[in-house]
Amino acid sequence: MPDFLLEIGCEEIPARMIEAASLELRERVAKLLEREHLSPAGTVSSLDSPRRLAVRAAGIPMAQLDVTEQVTGPPTKAAFKDGQPTAAADAFARKAGVDVSRLKRVTTAKGEYLTAEITKKGRSAIEVLSQLLPKEINSIYWPKNMYWRQPSEKFVRPVRWLVALLDREVLPLEFDGIRAGNESRGHRILAPGPVRIPSAGSAYVEALRSAKVLSCDEREQRIRKELDAAARTIAGARWREDKVLLDTVVNLTEFPSAILGSFDPEFLELPEEVLVTVMRDHQKYFAMEGTNGRLLPHFLAVLNVDGDPRGTIRHGHERVLRARFNDARFFWTTDQKHPLRERIAWLKNVTFQKDLGSYYDKTKRVQRLCSWLCESIRQNGVAVRPGIVHKAASLAKTDLTTELVKEFTELQGIIGGLYASVQELDPDLPDNTRQLIAETIYDQYRPQSMEDSVPRSLEGAVLSIADKADSIAGMFALGLQPTGSKDPFALRRQANGIVKTIAEKKLPLGLNQLFTDARQAYRGSAAEKKFSHAVDYASTLQTFFRERLEFYLRDVLGFKYDVVNAVLAAGFDNVVDAAARAEAVTKVRPSADFESISVAFKRIKNILRQATETGKRVASAIDSNTLQDEAERGLASQIPLVSERVETLRAQNDYEHALIEISKLRPAVDRFFDKVMVMVEDEQTRANRLALLQTLLCNFSTIADFSEIVTEGKEAR
Repeated sequence: MPDFLLEIGCEEIPARMIEAASLELRERVAKLLEREHLSPAGTVSSLDSPRRLAVRAAGIPMAQLDVTEQVTGPPTKAAFKDGQPTAAADAFARKAGVDVSRLKRVTTAKGEYLTAEITKKGRSAIEVLSQLLPKEINSIYWPKNMYWRQPSEKFVRPVRWLVALLDREVLPLEFDGIRAGNESRGHRILAPGPVRIPSAGSAYVEALRSAKVLSCDEREQRIRKELDAAARTIAGARWREDKVLLDTVVNLTEFPSAILGSFDPEFLELPEEVLVTVMRDHQKYFAMEGTNGRLLPHFLAVLNVDGDPRGTIRHGHERVLRARFNDARFFWTTDQKHPLRERIAWLKNVTFQKDLGSYYDKTKRVQRLCSWLCESIRQNGVAVRPGIVHKAASLAKTDLTTELVKEFTELQGIIGGLYASVQELDPDLPDNTRQLIAETIYDQYRPQSMEDSVPRSLEGAVLSIADKADSIAGMFALGLQPTGSKDPFALRRQANGIVKTIAEKKLPLGLNQLFTDARQAYRGSAAEKKFSHAVDYASTLQTFFRERLEFYLRDVLGFKYDVVNAVLAAGFDNVVDAAARAEAVTKVRPSADFESISVAFKRIKNILRQATETGKRVASAIDSNTLQDEAERGLASQIPLVSERVETLRAQNDYEHALIEISKLRPAVDRFFDKVMVMVEDEQTRANRLALLQTLLCNFSTIADFSEIVTEGKEAR
């Protein structure tokens, strides 16, 4: 069976978009092949670089198999009259492509019908792929698209060439006016001419490698070796590991190399955060550090050419970096002329969001919310310093007015923390208090991802949560909640940050109260007049945060999906509590008793649901006088005893032992289902037994909804 290759060649794709697009193209082609019964014998792999997206499928069929299917036609009584075929029979025969005499009869539950066997001849792989691939290419999602020759066809950058091969045969494929061939392009500088691809197999990779275009993995390995080699030229130096930056430069190059550059050591007087941001975010340079972790006056730049023997490129990079550092130093010095406390009033002229007012308005709201949060935390026995939080909240956004943040927006918050650490915030403020305020301001945007660390101090955590909650509350009240893949205000990321911070700091905060308070902070403001009355604020936020907590428990903490569903079904307002319950369920789950009780609870839930759907009455309370069978009396007597023990353990947050206690009900529950028929004819007996099951379900579903646990197909006896 032949190999298949598709390569889309274009102008340089933005580095941040390559990985997702390459994955999507590979998935689209794989699904297309499966859908059209052309599944490959081997793997579907991809190769990408700044100028190309390519996908290869090893060993696909030359053509689809012929498919024979039986098609049902009209009823026999309508197809024949007096033994002769009617117009209905003739029409069905023509549609099926057979003679009337070849029609067969089949008896179904609805009567006798005519049938015909139709053989659909499979199409060739070339025909299928040539017809369907342009649609798949056009459907790739890009944050931004470009339209040019064909208004109906779009891509991130102008397409310059297409390679589409089935082994050595070129597919008659066309996209946006470009016809596919067997010629690719090599490295723009090192091998700029066309590159003939002899076949769709491994020869493709070899041809590109000869033209100085390496695969993604090869580029990363080469960059790491080049960085290591360059760093070794400085005694005791090493390059600072940075996976995000590494991924970026991999997607900026096709045949990378690295050079070592230097800068004036006097720039090390600037904060490390400023220097690294300039090098990393603006110039895509790797920082160098000594064995003590301190920054060194050197950097590593990754090039898309094979070296810099004359040092011309290195000299250019050093000159650009020197200018950027001089700018940063100038901004740092200029900003000190106006301390942060003076800049608070300036925030009135900085818009937070057009309907939610200025950053000055946001600052006042966040201060109030921080006060409420501090009081709530203190009432739950957690020591926090409200004065630190209040002062940090008042200064948190002032760095948005600084020249350094205007130039390096990535440093907002960080610059505020750095400035607070060197400025006089209040005349009588002790230095250690000032440093804690500075640290709180510095950490206000943490965590910015699930891989990022949460704020270091409890005060920083409170400010971070309040700031994010204010943004989410305002946007949701305006009706600007995320929809589908669109989240222009990064509300999902901020909500993830709240969940992670509460969980890792083990804060006694309820999500409902948090967002009730956050909404209350807008009371009487001009922003409140613009809030949407069509939005169910509380319900929408509950659904939103359930999704965020589900993501945290499943994808970050690694709990199984059914455990997460079971725990969240029993409540999700308390993040710390939900995580503890998920851990307990995970520990107890392997026991036979727990699995059996889970199956039983699933059965109980189904019985109660069916009773509701059929209008069967459930008694408001268990009437012990109407309990007839010993099995139901035994279960009824155990419920209050076990319930008392479970509630005691639950109050101590000892969920693991509480679940073990619930599992001990297994023998009584098994006997009940063995000996007792719930849905009996006698209405009073049935209602009482349903009440028994409902009591059992309600009393023991406060830790987790056991019916959500997926078992191995075992049924309760």
